[in-house]
Amino acid sequence: MITVAVLTLSDKGSKGERDDTSGLLIQEMLNSIDAKVLHYDILPDEKDLIKEKLIKYTGDVDLILTTGGTGLSPRDVTPEATLEVIDRQVPGIAEAMRLEGLKKTSRAMLSRAVAGVKGKSLIINLPGSPKAVREGLAAILDVIPHAIEKIKGDPSECASS
Repeated sequence: MITVAVLTLSDKGSKGERDDTSGLLIQEMLNSIDAKVLHYDILPDEKDLIKEKLIKYTGDVDLILTTGGTGLSPRDVTPEATLEVIDRQVPGIAEAMRLEGLKKTSRAMLSRAVAGVKGKSLIINLPGSPKAVREGLAAILDVIPHAIEKIKGDPSECASS
């Protein structure tokens, strides 16, 4: 069982002015990899608050998925917060999501999402829109269990013959 925290970053969502459909979608999609959401929060786009939650959850869960705050708006600070928290980047995850998104829209190249490891937790930034979350998470979902195993120290070989 993979333990998960879902963190939605939205000024409007944190004030109750917008429903968080992306966070709920993430929870539904995680069912296919035997994952259990232990924490679910909606925060405003405030870098220090985001960092605080990321640090808090890294000691408690295997996977932290954020949604929102990855674009070009001045308030989009999720990648910056994540980069200040992680120990190591895993660029292929964000690249795979952007690549999948580019098959549908050229605007996918504007995503600044990042992924990385902090301690024994994998942190992945997802976009804010439900459509982009569905496409991006679908592109990487099958690799998450293997990534978590490796982060936890699984010594088995990654490649098959």
